[in-house]
Amino acid sequence: MSGITCITCSYSAPHSGCAMASLANDLITLLGADRVSVSDSDLSIHSTDKWFAANPPQVVVHAQSTEDVSKTLRYANEHRIPVTAQGSRVGYVGGCVPVNGGIALSVARMNRIKEITLEDGVAVVEPGVITGELQSAVRKLGWFYPPDPASLKECSLGGNVATNAGGPRCLKYGVTRHYVLGVEAVLADGSIVKAGGRCHKNKTGFDLVGLMVGSEGMLGVVTEATLRLIPHPPMRAMISAGFASFAEAANAVQRILGSGFLPSALEIADKFTLRAAREYLGESVTPQGDAHLLVEIDGQESSVRGEIAMLSQLVRELGCICLEEAMGESACEAFWKLRREFSYSLRNTGLIKLNEDIVVPRGRLVDLVDFAEKLQAQHGFPVACFGHAGDGNIHVNIMVPTMDDAAIRERAEEALDQLFRQVIAWNGAITGEHGVGIAKKRWWQEAVTPATHQAHLHLKAALDPNGILNPGKFLG
Repeated sequence: MSGITCITCSYSAPHSGCAMASLANDLITLLGADRVSVSDSDLSIHSTDKWFAANPPQVVVHAQSTEDVSKTLRYANEHRIPVTAQGSRVGYVGGCVPVNGGIALSVARMNRIKEITLEDGVAVVEPGVITGELQSAVRKLGWFYPPDPASLKECSLGGNVATNAGGPRCLKYGVTRHYVLGVEAVLADGSIVKAGGRCHKNKTGFDLVGLMVGSEGMLGVVTEATLRLIPHPPMRAMISAGFASFAEAANAVQRILGSGFLPSALEIADKFTLRAAREYLGESVTPQGDAHLLVEIDGQESSVRGEIAMLSQLVRELGCICLEEAMGESACEAFWKLRREFSYSLRNTGLIKLNEDIVVPRGRLVDLVDFAEKLQAQHGFPVACFGHAGDGNIHVNIMVPTMDDAAIRERAEEALDQLFRQVIAWNGAITGEHGVGIAKKRWWQEAVTPATHQAHLHLKAALDPNGILNPGKFLG
């Protein structure tokens, strides 16, 4: 423990009489010195995620097993110490910020793919496994784990489970919940619950798996997940089309779906997003027009070739001003590279991107972008909209110069209030992928009925009566 500074008292190391020292020493006795840290760098790293809020824990526990998690929670529950579970910490809503200090419980070291059994169509993983690594592992075997959040190369499967993460393929394949067959989870008192299993159908009791998926670390800590795998489609193809207006691109979304196609992904982008991409990537690689549509289909090669030809004809008839086709893995990945560069293009503007993953009924896509332009005119902040047009999950990015200036921050918060209240008025959702966390906490009770809010509180009280799990988030 040499070289550690006590953040409570500024001594050169935690010492007797210091609450942090007592906590750290107890946990070291319980778990071992290699699993407990109070170093300044570790406390800083585990104080935040990709959102701008931060608060340091008193101690970081680097769990390496379910038993480590169980021991930590049992101890914390007995002593009423807050525990915030963390994985890769790449969320956008402050969901893993230790708002009340206490213990940051990292499961990043629990990163084993324990099993891939193709006969059963399952993978069994620990929560620290990176999503993209599982996808690569099963892809080599000709199989497929479809959920594909944009951060798949850095986000962990435990975090995906905690937020019920989505991605572009949700339109055809669904979100994380549709691929979680079973979980092992540790409750606040340290007890270990196993729900579901490796069967693809299972109606044995309440859906405790569904209860844990999307619970944002407030009901338990998932230490193992059994995930459903499906055969990988042998062929994929895409079209990239530019339109003169967002309304025309949104109309194309409706016509594609109304014509009997079910793309694996259907993405849309507005004119500010495209303008930023042209400045960052260059005119030659960015589609023409003020709106961009990206459509991917997959399946058997013969059917994909036929469908992509019909799709291209339909989109041309709908008035696109440019269209390109891609067939096969490498060609499709080139199109996806452009889509993934949108976020970097927006960052390249030098502005801070307030990334809101709202969802509206699909028929409201044009209304949403019109509303975003009104916000821009009223508050003076550029607003960029792009995302998953097929399911109405559009990332609305309010672009601000800083959040440190009080006046600018007040204007930004007012714009966010208007955005979320309009989304709620349209019967939309305040989050489709990222979760509520603390970033969307103030709109939570407007987004649900009083009885729904109470039901959440009752569940929380039943599973975590002392309120130690991820306190300070949207349930208080």
